[in-house]
Amino acid sequence: MLNRIYLGILNGMAVFAGLMLVWLLVAIVLAVVIRNLGAQPSAWFFLSTEYAMFYLTLLGAPWLVRKKGHVHIELLTSVLSPTALNILSRFVAAICTITSLVLAWKGLELVLMNIERSDYDVRAFFVPKWILTIAFPISFTLMAIEFARFVFGKEILHTGEAGFQE
Repeated sequence: MLNRIYLGILNGMAVFAGLMLVWLLVAIVLAVVIRNLGAQPSAWFFLSTEYAMFYLTLLGAPWLVRKKGHVHIELLTSVLSPTALNILSRFVAAICTITSLVLAWKGLELVLMNIERSDYDVRAFFVPKWILTIAFPISFTLMAIEFARFVFGKEILHTGEAGFQE
């Protein structure tokens, strides 16, 4: 049950990131059309696309880790023995887990500081900064969980095969 909820959150974040990608396409086309008609697009267009690029990157990242969708070079791992590949891949995943945990912690500190100071992003609108920075601790915590699966689980992060794996 808990696993299904977790996967639902992960998949929901990925779907939301995909929807933001669609919004980017629509917003850019609309902004170009509006400019070509001689008008000025709303400042909200620019702010929403900036936020969307940020959120889609962070919200989609944990799902990409789960699916082994991040870019990595398999040139070295393709020449390793299965035992060496297993050790190296788990070591790399452990470093990624630790890095993600540190970034999640620092992200949480940033969110708490934004809330404490009542920081705002003041451009087109007054947007509380914690709305932007809350993605850091959430996404990096989920990435740490996903990388930890490759440290302690049955499956490893790297395939050991050079080239595209589709």
